[in-house]
Amino acid sequence: MTIRTRTRMTTRTPLLALLAAAAVTAAPAARAQTALTLTGTCERLVIAGQDLSASCRGTLMNTVARSRTSFGFASSEGQNLTFSGTGAQQERTEESDPLQPINLVSPGKSGPEGVVQTPTPAVGACRFATPSPGKTAITCEAEAGGKAYAGTFVTDAKAPDGAPKP
Repeated sequence: MTIRTRTRMTTRTPLLALLAAAAVTAAPAARAQTALTLTGTCERLVIAGQDLSASCRGTLMNTVARSRTSFGFASSEGQNLTFSGTGAQQERTEESDPLQPINLVSPGKSGPEGVVQTPTPAVGACRFATPSPGKTAITCEAEAGGKAYAGTFVTDAKAPDGAPKP
């Protein structure tokens, strides 16, 4: 049995759920699938060396399916970019800064047939800080086929109204 959940995060929802989802490690055959949408500010988007930062949307999609963790950026021009890696390989660069190795980038473009993505093997990483009050950034960088791919997204790390205090 596969459990599927879809949660919408806003700037008022804690980023802890994102980090918990990104920290998924090897689990039994039936693994949970999660999709989180964060709102905030996209500060940087580079697809195959092309800087699309000016048109980057204020949402970031984080998905965890089976053992893969993905971070998806989108532009208002219909282009998108997903960074993906095996969640079980997550490392910590400092006590509070997880690093997600990336081994696949999937640039895509919206068209008449829907979104067409081109998954490409890559070498890189996404870094994100453990949430604390204030801004939290998710920064992804990778290289694939001699081209640069990058995304930086900043969101508030606020607990929702009425949430218990840690």
